[in-house]
This record gives sequence, C-alpha cells and structure tokens, in this order.
Amino acid sequence: QVQLMESGGGLVQAGGSLRVSCAASGIIISLNTMGWYRQAPGKQRELVARISSGGSTNYADSVQGRFTISRDNAKNTMYLQMNSLKPEDTAVYYCNAWKRVAGIDTPYWGQGTQVTVSS
Repeated sequence: QVQLMESGGGLVQAGGSLRVSCAASGIIISLNTMGWYRQAPGKQRELVARISSGGSTNYADSVQGRFTISRDNAKNTMYLQMNSLKPEDTAVYYCNAWKRVAGIDTPYWGQGTQVTVSS
C-alpha cells in the first residue's frame, strides 16, 4: 500500500524559505514520477513541480527559479525547497506519486501540509 507523508509546512514571512518533505512507503520514488501540488482556498489544485524517474524536473511558471524539487533515494523521500516565498504561495501542499497498478497508472496523494506566507 502506498503511503505518502508530508511534513515541514508552517508559517513564514514573505521573502523567507521553507522546505517540505514527503516520506514514501509502498513505492520506490526513484522508479516513479513524483510531484508537488498545492491548493489555495477557493482555487483548484495545481501542479507546482514534478520529478521523473530519470530525474528530469519541471516547474510551474509561478515558482520557476524560486522552488527546487529533489529526492533522496536512500531515504525514499522527496523534498520541495521553497525560497523567496510570496503571500500567493500560501496553500496546502500535497505530495503526489504515480504507480502502475494492474497495468493502470494510479495516482496517490498525501494528506497535505499547510504553508502560510505572511506579508
């Protein structure tokens, strides 16, 4: 069973930094596409960053140059380093993984961690 556990969210002032983590079990993160999504109040969930099994990354335009996605294969943990945070980055951040189950690519989600950026 795939389980994703986020941690590291919190309150930070604008311009500050924060790192959120996603500890995975039931899935080998280095063999699967992993990502970070976020959802602000009243808005749809959106992709923030993604890392493929091959290590290639892509980012939403709004976070390009400020956020960095990475993973520690030995710890089976994915990270999102967030720098130069803005109030509009305030959201619940979710860890996402895709795993092929019975021939079907299946998404899995963590419970989310709140990131609040004060102005």
